[in-house]
Amino acid sequence: MAAPRNENIREKIISAAENLLASEKMSDISLADIAKEAGVSKGTLYYYYKNKNDLIFDITDKYLDQQLQDLLTWTEDASKDTSMHRLIKYVLQRDVETANLRLHLFSDSAAGNEQLRKRLLQRYKDFASILTEKISERTSEIPPDYLSWLLLILSDGLFIHKTIGNTMVDIDSFIANSEKYLELIAK
Repeated sequence: MAAPRNENIREKIISAAENLLASEKMSDISLADIAKEAGVSKGTLYYYYKNKNDLIFDITDKYLDQQLQDLLTWTEDASKDTSMHRLIKYVLQRDVETANLRLHLFSDSAAGNEQLRKRLLQRYKDFASILTEKISERTSEIPPDYLSWLLLILSDGLFIHKTIGNTMVDIDSFIANSEKYLELIAK
């Protein structure tokens, strides 16, 4: 008998996988582990997810959709200072704060998960496009497409250094200085 479709169950499965990802690599987590964590049978899990990639895609989409929506909400909030230097600070802080899941996505992509790699690259392209648009609304001094990729690459580097515990880089200070220096350049 097929399990009933229920978005709450799908969300339970995604949340369980996210909980496990907080302390383990996706490659070390089985679908049985996720089913147990979610409190559902393996059959129910397989009803929603035929394989681990499908689950990774949903987690990736949830994470990246939320990050994009947060950026759009922030940049469109007329009550906030969303000027160029504040946008830079927002993107860098937000990306560094949400590093854990991206690290898993990078790791699985680099380890040979070609479907995930392609999907991640497409999402980067989409995010860079929106970021370029938001930057172009704020400055014409620096090419917006260059600055959007600079911010994305910089934030990835910062989260890697945060993850490996590099005490030689004060990330908060680095972000504040980046905001300040890019503000000077963009004037």
